[in-house]
Amino acid sequence: MTLLAVTIAAVPLVLGGCTADRDPGSAKGHHAAPELDVTPGDKARDVPVSAEVGTVVKGGRVTGVRLTDDKGKQVNAEPREDGSGWVPSAPLQPRRTYTAEVTATADSGATTTRTTTFTTMAKSTKPQITSTLYFVGNRTYGTAMPVTVAFDPAIPKEARADVQRRLFVKTNPAQPGTWSWLEDGSQVYYRAPDFWKPGTTVSVRAALEGLPIGKDRIGDAERTATSKIGRQVALEIDNATKQMTVLRDGKQIRQIPVSLGKPSTPSSSGKMVIMEKYDRTTFDTRGDPNGGYVVDVDDAQRYTWGGEFIHSAPWSEGEQGNTNVSHGCANVSATAADWLMGVTQVGDLVTVKGTEVELQPGNGWTAWNVSWDEFTRGSALPVPPGLKPAPVAPAHPGAVAGGSPAPAPSVSGR
Repeated sequence: MTLLAVTIAAVPLVLGGCTADRDPGSAKGHHAAPELDVTPGDKARDVPVSAEVGTVVKGGRVTGVRLTDDKGKQVNAEPREDGSGWVPSAPLQPRRTYTAEVTATADSGATTTRTTTFTTMAKSTKPQITSTLYFVGNRTYGTAMPVTVAFDPAIPKEARADVQRRLFVKTNPAQPGTWSWLEDGSQVYYRAPDFWKPGTTVSVRAALEGLPIGKDRIGDAERTATSKIGRQVALEIDNATKQMTVLRDGKQIRQIPVSLGKPSTPSSSGKMVIMEKYDRTTFDTRGDPNGGYVVDVDDAQRYTWGGEFIHSAPWSEGEQGNTNVSHGCANVSATAADWLMGVTQVGDLVTVKGTEVELQPGNGWTAWNVSWDEFTRGSALPVPPGLKPAPVAPAHPGAVAGGSPAPAPSVSGR
């Protein structure tokens, strides 16, 4: 869901009773004035703090929205791209009264103005659904970086459209995309049909504070972040050759021997994304059925929640390039791991192929592990029909992949 980049003083709810004080047609001469309905309805009470100013117009378009609080202060809002509402730039305050004045104008110049005054509810005592935004501000991400929001507990299917309407992504230059839900509702991912263009600015807003979700829960918080997309880097790991190919802008810059997961603890095959980078970290698998060790590792880069990393493994350098001996990770030499840390970014594509198991949805940032058609089927709202991947095939298969996050353990294989 996208908001127009225009900021206008206006706000509150999108669904609710129809408007107040219908003006008797302020037509100019014989020209008919537009029909205009506004929500929340006039004198509405107990309105959620997530409210928007909803508008329905026939015979014209909205040309002015002004929202003020009970002290006369203007409230900033942005119009939805489809013109169906005006979203406050921040949640409304509880137990406050707001007045919205909306004007619609016909092509003839005739106008209609509606005014509605409503009061927000007291601070809700309903349990909150905890949201986590996996997109941090003031960072530089790789071109496969999806925007991911995780939920605890998961969002029921009947509530996903309402939640999705409150998730906004703006890009500069424009590169529209869509949201897609995991089947269980625990995560929702946003991406465009193609990878982000280097240099793109991505701004995200999860406007969920006070949002009614289902019958008995509300959203927890307002979360925002703006970051940039950096250079295009991709890592391709082939189990058949035990080699990692490193590509920048689709061109190979290095090949690195690897040792993947042994048959009892195989690596996942699929399209993943680098999620975290650590100069040094500790793998502790004592709680895992196949675990039972603690080891410190250098230059570790996570790409699944299940604990698969690319990392320095000086103990397996003799096997790298010929034999799989790890617990699922991609072992590389200490020299190669150090070099990779200076090349990669969080959000870079990692493609693994030819192993014994397939990547499971949600085990990492898996938004790119499905086709575009399959991805769009996961949206709870209609997807614009013209939103399609570019017809030109990438210059190299390494220019494709991606993913999406979810809460999970911090243990890892070696």
